Amino acid sequence: MVWTALETAERLESNGISAAVMNIHTLKPIDKQAIVDIANETGRIVTIEEHQITGGLGGAVAEVLGEHRPTPIKIIGMPDCFGESGKPAELLHKFGLDAEAITAKTIAFINK
Repeated sequence: MVWTALETAERLESNGISAAVMNIHTLKPIDKQAIVDIANETGRIVTIEEHQITGGLGGAVAEVLGEHRPTPIKIIGMPDCFGESGKPAELLHKFGLDAEAITAKTIAFINK
């Protein structure tokens, strides 16, 4: 999802919104200081993951933020549903995990 996050950041930039992208490649150990630093820099956090959000990256980041730097967070990922087969790009689009959908969700979160 890093490539999609970078594409989303470019789309946000064209809408006048500056975004930082951080690649969190492991949940354990998780880089608590880097998450806190990004939260301090941006004031909001959006996580993106291409699997169910339950027990995933967003929850781990929320734990760090709750303990060290309470920050508004938007967790974007798969809803609690059964997996499906198909072409990856089509599935990402269907579940709102392409750059276009993530950009729209992020803008809505910022304007909330």
